[in-house]
Amino acid sequence: MFYSINPYTGEQFLEHEEHSQNQVEDIINKNHQQFLSWKKLSYEERGKLFVNLAGLLRKNKEAFARLITMEMGKIITESRAEVEKCAWLCDYYAENTEGLLKTQFYPTNASKSYVRFDPTGIVYGIMPWNFPFWQALRAAVPTVMAGNTFVLKHAPNVLGSAKAIEQLFLEAGFPEHVFSNLIIPISLSEKVIAHPYVEGVTLTGSLRAGAAVAAQAGRHLKKSVMELGGSDPYIVLKDAEFNTSCKTGVCSRMLNAGQVCISAKRFIVEEPVLNQFIEEQKRLLENLVLGNPLDEQTDMGPMARKDLLEQIEQQVNESVAKGARIITGGKRSNNGKLFYEPTLLVDARKGMPAFDEETFGPVSVVIPAKNPQDAVRIANDTPYGLGASLWTKDLELAEKLAAKIESGAVFINEMTKSDPRLPFGGTKRSGYGRELSDLGIREFLNAKTVWQA
Repeated sequence: MFYSINPYTGEQFLEHEEHSQNQVEDIINKNHQQFLSWKKLSYEERGKLFVNLAGLLRKNKEAFARLITMEMGKIITESRAEVEKCAWLCDYYAENTEGLLKTQFYPTNASKSYVRFDPTGIVYGIMPWNFPFWQALRAAVPTVMAGNTFVLKHAPNVLGSAKAIEQLFLEAGFPEHVFSNLIIPISLSEKVIAHPYVEGVTLTGSLRAGAAVAAQAGRHLKKSVMELGGSDPYIVLKDAEFNTSCKTGVCSRMLNAGQVCISAKRFIVEEPVLNQFIEEQKRLLENLVLGNPLDEQTDMGPMARKDLLEQIEQQVNESVAKGARIITGGKRSNNGKLFYEPTLLVDARKGMPAFDEETFGPVSVVIPAKNPQDAVRIANDTPYGLGASLWTKDLELAEKLAAKIESGAVFINEMTKSDPRLPFGGTKRSGYGRELSDLGIREFLNAKTVWQA
C-alpha cells in the first residue's frame, strides 16, 4: 500500500493499493492492444482529444492545483502555474505534431527517398514527484500524440496525481489504456522494461535512479531517455542588469522549495559585483515568507519528505565543517514541519557537497569569478550539464560564452526553464536524449527510410 501524505500537516489523506504482477501483465497487454488501434488514428483525431484534455485541465485547475500542493508541498500559485503549463503542452502538440513529424525527403539517385516517423508501441515512464502533473504529461503527451501508448510509474508520494491524470485521459475521450498507471515499487520496474510489448523507457530523476534504469534498458535493448540531476550555473557578469538578475536568481533557486532539477544552484558572480550580489541575495532570502502552501501569501512551502530535508541539512552541515560560510539560513525552521530555511553559502570549493553535488533544496551557493572566462571554467567544473543561465548586457559576448558552456541549454538574461517549443535535456551526468519540441517527439519513433527506384 502507498500513501499520499500532506508534507505541511503530516496528514495521510489518500491510500493506493499496489498492483499485483498479474495486474501489471494485464495492464501492459491491454495497453498494447490499444496501441494497435491508436496508431491508426490521424494526427487530427488525436489532436482533438488533446484539445479536450487541455480544456479539462483549465476547467479543473483549482482542484488539480490543490491536489498537487497537498501531495508534495509546493505553494498553490506554483501548482496553478504547473496545471496551466500542462494545458499549453497539450495545445502545442495538438496543433503542431503533424508538422513536426512531416515526412522528410532526401535527394539521392532514387526516384524518391524519404524518412517517415512511425510509432513503435508502449513507452514506460518513470516520473518524479516535484512536478507531478508536468513531468508525467511532458513525457506522455508528445509520445501519445505521435501514436504510441504510455504506461506511467509515478513517484509513490504523488499517486493521487497519477490517478487524476489517468482519469483526465478518459474524461477527455481517449480510449481506455492509451494512458495507464502502474502502481508498483521500483523493484518491479525491470520486469516492465523487459516486457516484449514495451519499446522504450523515459525517466526523470536522480543520477542513481537513472544509472540503474539505463542499465536495465540497455540489458534488454530498449531505447531510453534520461533526464537526471543538475547543478546549474547562474553566471552574473559585472555589467548585468543587477536587480533583475538578483530577483530572478532567487525565483529560480527557491521555486518549489529548491526542489527543481533546472533551478539555479551555483551563482557564479564576477568579483566587482560579488559583495553587492551577496548582500542583495541575503535580503531577498530573508524576506521570503514560509508557511502553509495553500495560503496565497506564502512564498515557500515545506520540503516534500523528511529524507529530503535530512539530505539537504547534511550537505550544508558537511560543507560548513569543511570551510563554507553561512550568510543566512542554514538550519531547519523552528515550526516543527518540513521546512529548511532559505540558505546562502559562500566560500564553497571542490570537495564540499555544496560544490560537488546537486543540492535539492532551498540552498544557494555564491562563487566568485575573476572574469567571464573564469566564470565559464567554474560553470563547467561539475559532472552535471543540464541547464545554465548567463546574465550580461554584452549579447555578442554572451553567445560566445554560451557556446563554451557544457549544458543542454543556456538561457541568456533569463532563468532556465522548459518550453514545449524547445528541446529539453542534458549532457554529461545530467542524462541523454531530449524531451519536447521536434527532437523530443521523435525519440520513441522509428525513423524509417523509404527508397524507391
